[in-house]
Amino acid sequence: MKKIFVKTKNVKNFTALMEKLKNVPPNLPKMALVYGEHGLGKTRTIMWWVNKNDAVYVRACQNMTSRWLLSEIAEELGEKAFWNTQDSFEIVERNLKQNLKIIIVDEVDYLVDKNSVETLRDIHDRTDCPVVLAGMGNVDRKLSRYKHLTDRFYATMKFEHFDKSDIKQIIEQLSEVEFTQDAMEHLASKTNQFRQIVKLLDKIEKLSKTNGIKVLDEYKLKELLNERTTVTNLQTPKSVHP
Repeated sequence: MKKIFVKTKNVKNFTALMEKLKNVPPNLPKMALVYGEHGLGKTRTIMWWVNKNDAVYVRACQNMTSRWLLSEIAEELGEKAFWNTQDSFEIVERNLKQNLKIIIVDEVDYLVDKNSVETLRDIHDRTDCPVVLAGMGNVDRKLSRYKHLTDRFYATMKFEHFDKSDIKQIIEQLSEVEFTQDAMEHLASKTNQFRQIVKLLDKIEKLSKTNGIKVLDEYKLKELLNERTTVTNLQTPKSVHP
């Protein structure tokens, strides 16, 4: 499988959102919510963007307190956190005021129950720094009780399941085996999640290599996915002359 980052519609929408956040006028809210079901490539997309931009990325954990969250942000900023929460907050605030950066907190669902998510609102308000919350498919409902937080959302973006054009793009850019149109459509009917598509492609490529298949049509693909005993006879038969 080729090592290429595929810019699906979700990736393009996320990139557009981040560019908008960079250009929000002063004194306007600069928080955003990015959410969606698992397996749609949220974290992979975020990490790809962070690696290309001067941003702070923190992955929330279960039972993460405000002090723990602040220490993670401070470390990403190259600062040493203090045991005292207020001191840690002040050092984060001072750093961000001197060098404004976008902060992205992934798996933000873990912060809701502990109310640690309020710390991110405080950082945003005190520094005017853009803050992006990224979470699972129902995090928007979980956050709805924090009205003073959601009022600060400049925008929200939901990672959607892939459509056929996305899946075709993924196959064409990642697969080292050629797929016919009907084979692409069949694979699209199997799943619409990036993680599952990649797993299937890896499996298909290995089986195709074992069986000497370079071009997959729908029939051959079905044989591979069903792992039938006839799989070893999938090569196109040679003409036999009497």
